[in-house]
Amino acid sequence: MDGQMRAAHALNRLAFGPRPGDVERVQQIGVDKWIELQLHPEKIDDPVVEPRLASFRTLRMRTQEIVENFPPEQLIKQIADGKAALPRDPTTRAVYEAQLQRYEDKQERKQEAAKSAPGSSIPTGNNSGADKDDASGSSDPDQMRRERRRLANLKSQELLDLPADERMKEILKMSPEDQRTLISTSKGPRADALLEGMNPKEKETLMALNNPQQVVVNELMQAKLLRAIYSERQLDEVMTDFWINHFNIFINKGADRYLLTSYERDAIRPHVLGKFEDLLVATAKSPAMMFYLDNWLSVGPDSEIASGIAGRGRGYEPVRNNHPRGKGKKGSGLNENYGRELMELHTLSVSGGYTQKDVTEVAKVFTGWTLEQPRKGGDFRYEPRMHEPGDKMVLGHRIKQNGEKEGLEVLHLLAHNPNTAHFISQKLAIRFVSDKPPSALVDRMTQTFLKKDGDIREVLRTLFTSPEFWSPEAYRAKVKTPLEFVVSAARASNAEVDDARALIGTLNNMGMTPYGMLPPTGYSMKADTWVNSSALLGRMNFALGLAAGKIRGVRVDPISLLAETAATGSYKDAPVDAQQALGTLENSLLSADVSKQTHDTISKQLDDPKISQTRLDDPKRPPNLAAIEGLILGSPEFQRR
Repeated sequence: MDGQMRAAHALNRLAFGPRPGDVERVQQIGVDKWIELQLHPEKIDDPVVEPRLASFRTLRMRTQEIVENFPPEQLIKQIADGKAALPRDPTTRAVYEAQLQRYEDKQERKQEAAKSAPGSSIPTGNNSGADKDDASGSSDPDQMRRERRRLANLKSQELLDLPADERMKEILKMSPEDQRTLISTSKGPRADALLEGMNPKEKETLMALNNPQQVVVNELMQAKLLRAIYSERQLDEVMTDFWINHFNIFINKGADRYLLTSYERDAIRPHVLGKFEDLLVATAKSPAMMFYLDNWLSVGPDSEIASGIAGRGRGYEPVRNNHPRGKGKKGSGLNENYGRELMELHTLSVSGGYTQKDVTEVAKVFTGWTLEQPRKGGDFRYEPRMHEPGDKMVLGHRIKQNGEKEGLEVLHLLAHNPNTAHFISQKLAIRFVSDKPPSALVDRMTQTFLKKDGDIREVLRTLFTSPEFWSPEAYRAKVKTPLEFVVSAARASNAEVDDARALIGTLNNMGMTPYGMLPPTGYSMKADTWVNSSALLGRMNFALGLAAGKIRGVRVDPISLLAETAATGSYKDAPVDAQQALGTLENSLLSADVSKQTHDTISKQLDDPKISQTRLDDPKRPPNLAAIEGLILGSPEFQRR
């Protein structure tokens, strides 16, 4: 590869693609020096990201704080049952009151459904449940809802005429039901206008009136995209995404909606370029992983709790207060989920030489590794009464009875197993080199892994200095996943992302919602999962929409990409024809690396007046740059990295 190709290749593999001018900057720094700097993100200033994340308060909260500020239904139920009190802070209290109203409405609907069910002996009365007349005196539920929406729209317009602080005060005076109706009916620009001028807490409060959990999820997902698009520590973001996917957790499994923020921040991010064993231990002890794979429920068959001796005059509390589901209930036995996925997906691989007996023994080792009230944001704790006593045999090694330390011993054993070294090296080579990486490269990476005590940075250095990584066959050999495509398009087009929720929606449509993979396998990194005619059409439509400024919350200025042509910075002062614009944008978006077939295909489409915008009476009228940019972003070359 020549200098420009090497720089573009490094940016497409170690980063989420180049931004305008990045290829030239990396060439100036030196590709090898830039890679070494990316391997040490702590040495890279990153001034742009934090200001963009400042309004996402949940990213800096402990899990318990998240739960307290954005209450789940379990907490609301406790308040409804009189077992907990409403918070005193008026803005937080408004969120609770809105959810309490929703919970009570839900319970009332259940009761009414039970009354009207076939065979019910409970009299339904005269239109029971619909006797809460609205202001117009109607008792029809649909008409009442329509009337509430109409009044909410009128109220919304009144609120928009008020300063932000007064607007918030007026909203807090409304009934919980009216608040929820206001927020749910305020969409798009109106919703933006309603939030305009408010501080982060007030904005979160308004959004939480409708769905508290969604605020937490949205902030985590938006932060992922904004970091990927704007961070200078690109390899750090790529590796964070790699490990989040490797140690996958599905965000929509109950308490994990709250636990994932801490999981990424505290368990994954600090270790992405460190020792694999440290990362393995951090994920094993993470409340999010404990909850996702149900290890917090796992009880040893011969443990004190399972044997029923807890609470029998030995100073123990009753069993029901120490085990999440209580003695004898479903799910209170040995759970093998974590033991199996630990070996199959996290370390040894499916062909890593373990047996079902090993899975059972590992599961016994991790009994007692549990959580303190996970739905309230509780942390990891070791409960000896849940732990299976006695020695265990794992992969031919005797693990002597040692309580919590048995788990650490097994994690150490797995982290240093040659099969783990090979499996992790192969996955890294698939991510950075090709879907079928050369075995010689994987073998060298495996040796580095074993020699350097699982040092991820050293394994990557072996990869990035290998001839296989820099071979012509590796150049643009990887098809971008939907995440890589959307982020790289935003970076290449120099997009200004004010609100990343529409980009999240795009990824959802493309089948790759952040943190949204249900099975523990994580999303595939291989082309065959993502390449089909429907997917490619979706990518082209996104590319055209992005360039045309049709993605809500995202601004793109194709003129800025023509800086090489328009020296004055104003395209109007430097008119070019469509072919000139095509050449300039190909250079900017594809580093001039475009096939003749792609160039000719796009060039032929420039004959369309809607794209060329040529007119006999105005020969200086500029072409439709957005359409040209969109066609390039949707091209086969841009689909690959």
